[in-house]
Amino acid sequence: MTSRWGHKFSRAAFKVAALAATVLVVGVIASPLMVHANETDLVLPLDIPAPIAQVRTQPALGATMVPLAPGQQKLTDALLSNYVARQQQLRAVDVTEGGVQPPLSTEMLMGYIARGSLDGGNTALSAIDSFMKPAAPTHQPTVTPDLLAAYVASGYQPTAKRAEVANAERDCLAQAIYHEARGESAAGQLAVANVIVNRARSDKYPSSLCGVIYQGANQGRYKCQFTFACDGRGDAPGERQAWARSMALAKDVYAEYATGAEIGAIPDSALFYHTTNVRPSWSYTYSRVAEVGAHIFYSPN
Repeated sequence: MTSRWGHKFSRAAFKVAALAATVLVVGVIASPLMVHANETDLVLPLDIPAPIAQVRTQPALGATMVPLAPGQQKLTDALLSNYVARQQQLRAVDVTEGGVQPPLSTEMLMGYIARGSLDGGNTALSAIDSFMKPAAPTHQPTVTPDLLAAYVASGYQPTAKRAEVANAERDCLAQAIYHEARGESAAGQLAVANVIVNRARSDKYPSSLCGVIYQGANQGRYKCQFTFACDGRGDAPGERQAWARSMALAKDVYAEYATGAEIGAIPDSALFYHTTNVRPSWSYTYSRVAEVGAHIFYSPN
């Protein structure tokens, strides 16, 4: 009996001790939390001071200019000095209890750049890097005042004037083909036109087709290079079909002449011709190079 009551007493004492230990542990753990929860002097971030807020709202080049997108402005001496000045203004504001921060130095500036470049998006570092690279060659304008003046002096003509000259040149060539070779085949007419082009391209004759055809026409009758130009007769064509052929051929030949193409009917050296039924004295002083239809062609020796 005594043993049974002793056993029950031991079990009850053990439960009381376990309960006391549990209460003690819970009290130790909950005590800091309860104390922290009762605290009322929480530390919160301070508002940005008005002076620094005003400086931060200014664009990089001053309050009156529109700021560019990051990385778009070129790094200049003015921009860098402005950046340094703004940093000095920002650091002059007392935002901590430690007082005014030290002035901005080269080491501090490079440290700022190095820290900002860790994420690969620092525009200041990119700007300085591009500033240190050799400048790309500047593209010179293709049209300069001197070049334009030289172009005008070399014989510039407005489009309307050039069209007028081209029409006149074709008309002169058509007149020469008509009056000198209208009874010839297409090859014979082309050979006569070829002589006129050869003379215009030679430095011994006028530089235009009209100048070549009517050279000496104002010096008197039969003193010009082509008889029809100074024989005293009218030059108006009387044969409509022959004139149409001459005009069509003159159009094609002038296009080749204007573009510098070779006519190819006779050698480029051929500058003279006469009909096969005559033998002028000058023909013995030149080299005969071709005979096409009713004309014989010569080149200077």
